[in-house]
Amino acid sequence: MGRMETDIFRCVECNEKAPELHRDYSNGILKITICESCQKPVDKYIEYDPVIILIDAILCKTQAFRHILFNTTLDIHWKLCVFCLLCEAYLRWSLLHGSEQSGDPADIIRYAKEWDFYSAFGLAALELSAFCGGALWFLWAATGRLRGGTPELRLLLRALLLSCYGKVLLIPAVIWEHDYSPLCLGLIKLFVLTSNSQAIRVILNCSRRVSLAAVCFGLLSETCVAQACRRLPWSVQDVLAFD
Repeated sequence: MGRMETDIFRCVECNEKAPELHRDYSNGILKITICESCQKPVDKYIEYDPVIILIDAILCKTQAFRHILFNTTLDIHWKLCVFCLLCEAYLRWSLLHGSEQSGDPADIIRYAKEWDFYSAFGLAALELSAFCGGALWFLWAATGRLRGGTPELRLLLRALLLSCYGKVLLIPAVIWEHDYSPLCLGLIKLFVLTSNSQAIRVILNCSRRVSLAAVCFGLLSETCVAQACRRLPWSVQDVLAFD
């Protein structure tokens, strides 16, 4: 385990700062540090299997989020962000060409090279930027917590990107197409927003009301950007129609 940008660890139970997670004695003996505030292990998850940590994160447990966001050097948020955007772009592309797809693999390759797939990726990236920007602006204006410097802002942006991991579920939802797919997609969206809210709550140690309001404002920003893009006087499909 390495230190994060704030150069400090956090107790997963009470969120108090801690200088270390464990102490390494001779002969490979490790002793987990006990929090001075709550008298519980600072981070019980350092002994847990990654699968258990993932399950607790999926359940949006505060302790699991604190472990991941404060006490690990997990630095895959940008890669995860790109992968999630690809998942969302694939979803939009498949919905656009669902009626045109056939069993021929050549069709899939041909459609993947069309500009509408890249435009879907660009639109998804723009909407994600609007969501993060709207949520961060709300937190800056409402709480003033982000005015002190960039470390907390970086942590919050990293938390928002990592908490979008639920978008990976878009791929199986599209592959295993079913009559209830719209309901599944709605539940996935709700799960991602819930994870976003929990991530904000963990980083800022704020109330659930503030984190939910920030997520709602971010969602409003995302929706406005999406509607504005749909109402543009031109689109990629229109441009391709003239080729």
